[in-house]
Parts: sequence; structure tokens; C-alpha cells
Amino acid sequence: MTRITPIRTTLAALALAATGLTAPAMAADYVIDTEGAHASIQFRISHLGYSWLKGRFNDFEGQFNYDADSPSDAAISVAIDPASVDSNHADRDEHLRSADFLDVETFPEAGFESTAYIPHDDGTATLEGELTLRGVTRPISIDVEKIGEGEDPWGGYRVGFSGETQFQLKDYGIDYNLGPAAETVYLELEVEGIRQ
Repeated sequence: MTRITPIRTTLAALALAATGLTAPAMAADYVIDTEGAHASIQFRISHLGYSWLKGRFNDFEGQFNYDADSPSDAAISVAIDPASVDSNHADRDEHLRSADFLDVETFPEAGFESTAYIPHDDGTATLEGELTLRGVTRPISIDVEKIGEGEDPWGGYRVGFSGETQFQLKDYGIDYNLGPAAETVYLELEVEGIRQ
């Protein structure tokens, strides 16, 4: 994919946020494993209130740093190529790239920057930050669940998380008439990082 200038983002904050429980007691740099397809950014939106339209962004990259003793100090960077939107329908994807929706010609980058990590007693966390999409930056919260961490079969060390969030299309300047049932986009995030 075309190299995107990294934007500090919340996807990686996912990885950072929930690690305080069992992460190694040292700061560590991780790269999100997109090359091995062990990370994903998927979305769903209602189609006329009758079914779910699902898709994903195929091209993104990121890295994060965290210290188990001070996870709130972690730094996160993820960049997303909005032109890589893929809903398994070529004509629809072209429309999603157009000025009616993502307007990728004008706004070729998207990303998220974390601003806070809030741990909960049940081991989950809330990641707060700012999502940039279609040239608009707005606050957003992500519900995070840590999936696991440890050594991999190739001598490396990994940590993985799942996250869910949602936002309104109109908040990012998208006012294409899809009807009231399709005003909310739901994001499902999977992040697996490889320690460097």
C-alpha cells in the first residue's frame, strides 16, 4: 500500500490500554501485525433497517509503546487508508470513496489519537481519543477487551486486543440520505502487536 504518514490513533491505544494487568514490567515497542493479517478494522451499518451492510479497511499500519506500570503514558500511532474500503461490492466501494462519503481524493488519510485510558474492575478498559475521518476530528470512546499476550512460535512476543465503538455519519460531514436507520456506523477492531 502507499505509505501513509502515521497519525497518532486509538486503534493502537487498544493494545496499550488493557495491557496493565499482565504485560511485561518494562516499556516496549510493538508493531501492529497487519502483514500477517492478524489485525482488522471492520464496520457495519444498517441497510434501510432491513439488514447489515458489512465492510472493512484493507490498508492500515501502526505501532504502539507501553509500560505495564504506567499504561496511561503509552504512545500510539495508526494510519488508515480510507481508499482501501472494501464492502465486497465494487460499484458500492467506488461510491463510498466518492465525495458523498469518504471523499478520498480530498482526504486521503484517516486515524485516531488516544487521549485517555480508563481501566475497569473487570479487566476491560475504555480508550478515549480523537478519530479523524474525512478531514474532521472528533472525540470517540472505544470499549476494549484484552485477548491475550505471550511468546509466539517464532521467538517473538505478542499482545492482542478487541475493541468496539460507534459514531454518527453526520459528525464527519457525511449527510448522504440513507435514512434514519443508517445514521450510525459500528466499528469492530482487532489489534495484535509484535514486540520489537
